[in-house]
Amino acid sequence: MRWRVALIDSCGMAAHAVASARFIDSDSRVQRLDAIADTTGHGSRIAELLTRKRDQVDLLLAQVFGAARVASAASVAAAIDWCVSEHATIVHLSLGLAADRPVLARAVARALQQGCLVVASTPARGTPVYPAAYTGVIRGTGDARCAPGEISELAAHTFGGCPHFDATRGRGQGASIGAAAITHVLTGEATPPSQAHALALLAARARFRGPERRHGCSSMPAPP
Repeated sequence: MRWRVALIDSCGMAAHAVASARFIDSDSRVQRLDAIADTTGHGSRIAELLTRKRDQVDLLLAQVFGAARVASAASVAAAIDWCVSEHATIVHLSLGLAADRPVLARAVARALQQGCLVVASTPARGTPVYPAAYTGVIRGTGDARCAPGEISELAAHTFGGCPHFDATRGRGQGASIGAAAITHVLTGEATPPSQAHALALLAARARFRGPERRHGCSSMPAPP
């Protein structure tokens, strides 16, 4: 079975994309339009990470922000609903909104009810963001302890990945990159797992457990 990975971000075009759409919140009404080129490069980097060494992945692109890097809860919710209608098996959001909005919460709940996995980025520290803070969402962030391909289990439903896009650490870093590493681990499975299986899989793959520590002190690696 092929994975259908939905990316909600700034990317509107990618080599692996089988469908794409742009969602714009205008005058309290969300319009679905044709996707355009990525003006930030953020979504394109995430798309590259998600499809790296993943020939079994079909990519769905839902474009919700451009150069301003601002998206409304309504546009993200509409994008989630579209991804589910396109039979996504996992929805990835390397983004976070500061405010909880019912329209977004309902869209996430609908996706989960359809058996779709939802992975969203969250800051390693600070106040919660949405949709990562919603129950049932797998939260991903950057963890400096993790080398490429390694992940950590930070807390319940919360995992860390390498926060750097490439070895040079020059193009993109942080929670959004780390979250993409979590989705990338999941799509290495031959078939999309249930949420319980996905969480067990990530926990089993964790190289480190517990929060990342500062001031030169690192948490112990997870036992084999």
